[in-house]
Amino acid sequence: MGSKGVLIGIAGLLVVIVGIPALLVSFGASDGDGAGKMEMGLAGQSRLKVRVYLSKEKRVVGLPLESYIEGVVAAEMPAQFHPEALKAQALAARTYVVGRLLNKRVVDVKEWGPQAQGAHVTDTVQHQAFVTDAALREKWGYNYGNYKRRVAQAVRATAGQIITYQGKPIYAAFFSTSNGRTENSEDYFKEKYPYLRSVDSSWDQLSPKYIGRVSLKRGLFLKQLEDFTGKRLTEAAFETGGEKPFIVLSQTQGGRIDQIRIGGQVFKGREVREALNLPSSDFHLQLTDEQVIVTTKGYGHGVGMSQWGANLMAEQGKSVDEIIKHYYRGVEISRLDQ
Repeated sequence: MGSKGVLIGIAGLLVVIVGIPALLVSFGASDGDGAGKMEMGLAGQSRLKVRVYLSKEKRVVGLPLESYIEGVVAAEMPAQFHPEALKAQALAARTYVVGRLLNKRVVDVKEWGPQAQGAHVTDTVQHQAFVTDAALREKWGYNYGNYKRRVAQAVRATAGQIITYQGKPIYAAFFSTSNGRTENSEDYFKEKYPYLRSVDSSWDQLSPKYIGRVSLKRGLFLKQLEDFTGKRLTEAAFETGGEKPFIVLSQTQGGRIDQIRIGGQVFKGREVREALNLPSSDFHLQLTDEQVIVTTKGYGHGVGMSQWGANLMAEQGKSVDEIIKHYYRGVEISRLDQ
């Protein structure tokens, strides 16, 4: 073989060497819904693409799955949190979006208008918060390099892994801080999930978001409740003939308000929380001459993994597996290629 033939042979060999990994990591999703066959590369990373609608920029971007997860973890959890907590957040975020795509539950993105066409998720809490790398550079400033590395390491350590129950991705709900326990899913949402059960998270008392307090003018308090629920309320609701104006009728297993009577009307705790934009549905109402003082415990809906709880568990030496299996009962951590 001459020198020209040797060069051709070497070039052909390089094509084969480069081409094999490319074939191994191919992803067979359709452009329509993104829920195709997920194949894994040698590094265990899916070639799935996630299309995200950036609500402020009003445009859709397509990202590799793991790049998307980095943006979610950075948006949803402080980068200073313990690495095991960051890993738990990465697992929850990846499980959520994979389950969403496999079940083809993407039609709600259409609510954002024609500019969101083709997106799988938004960058809002309607799905999962997400932040672009450019926004992170601005947000983190001189800490960008360190924080970026911490988040990337957590995502890379869990690459290609999701949380499953009986072989299927779970609804990986998470929130900031509990009131000391998490909620059964059906006590806040409609659906009952066997893995979203009320569990102890009493260490959340150390979270800076554990206690909240807000004061509302009496008229504004009643108006917001009425506007949100459609139930008629007037200042007479506070004139109860010597009875307490606020009576808790029942509580959930997680210690939040299930039903409460305000004046002559009965409300769900979730209704009051959302009407008044409260941090939690574990609240106490106190009436003064001018205002209603609302004291809350916890931050978020309370279902699934407490983010501050996960961080505090990690600081006590718990691993990501222990954190996940505490907040999501009876689950396994599985690989996408399984």
